[in-house]
Amino acid sequence: MHSTTLHAPLEDEWSKEQTLKFWDEITSLRVEPSSQLSLADRATAYTGDLISKKESKRALSWGKEHMSDLQETLYADNRHSLLIILQAMDTAGKDGAIKHIMRGINPQGVNVTSFKHPSTEELDHDFLWRHYKSLPARGQIGIHNRSHYENVLVSRVHPEILHSEGLPHVRPSDTVDADFWLRRFETINEFEHIASKSGTVILKFFLHLSKEEQRQRLLARIDDEEKNWKFSLGDVRERGYWDEYQFAYEQAISATSQSHAPWFVIPADNKWYARLSIASVILHHMRKLNLSYPTVSAAQRENLSNARKSLIDEQR
Repeated sequence: MHSTTLHAPLEDEWSKEQTLKFWDEITSLRVEPSSQLSLADRATAYTGDLISKKESKRALSWGKEHMSDLQETLYADNRHSLLIILQAMDTAGKDGAIKHIMRGINPQGVNVTSFKHPSTEELDHDFLWRHYKSLPARGQIGIHNRSHYENVLVSRVHPEILHSEGLPHVRPSDTVDADFWLRRFETINEFEHIASKSGTVILKFFLHLSKEEQRQRLLARIDDEEKNWKFSLGDVRERGYWDEYQFAYEQAISATSQSHAPWFVIPADNKWYARLSIASVILHHMRKLNLSYPTVSAAQRENLSNARKSLIDEQR
């Protein structure tokens, strides 16, 4: 990791070796292309000792400042856009990650889209139609809170949802086989490849929450009156399909983690670590773009000089 991925004061406390080790931890969260993901083998909590919760707050604060500067340059550079995809089981902390990581970033340069059940119009198009429409323009950061992956996750756990899509080759009496989902994965890979070739940097994060931690967070929403509004009986019902969702995530992530659109499995039991990890990955990839402000031509400089002279002459 570049040393500037961490809060500047930490550089005095950390050795270069420790800094590199922390970045090694973050890169180890990436799912390599063509590998088979086993979520059971991935940690849901941070057990390392390279950074503390207190240190992470300072690191995240500095990281956001640097990200804000880069976002302004991203807009001016106008060659790339950034698409951040967040997927997770309920209560894993997607909303909190967006709020804490993007706080302080110019809101004009960030667009958050939360995908709910598709409308009638959206169902009359292919499943990617509404997601094409929501891709960030050049110079923008787009965050998809849930995404096109819902069409290979919740639709896989609840295949009856496919019947509402009106697909000509999927009838209510049909059994949806593995080949159907493989074809969907291929379609998603093509979609992301097209976006990538057009200048969109795609970063995909699965917030990996343990079932016990989810239980505790659901209880907290019930026991704390100020959190009651967050509670949904649907979350408890979906919890009953935990194993099915874990399998669906493993299949989808394994089939779609590409070099141009990597997946990162983020330990989510510790919110502070999840937020710092996501921010570190985003910051690292933004810096790799070598963004710059547009150069000013000789003719433009002459126009600027003439405009300046004109404005000064107004005072005379």
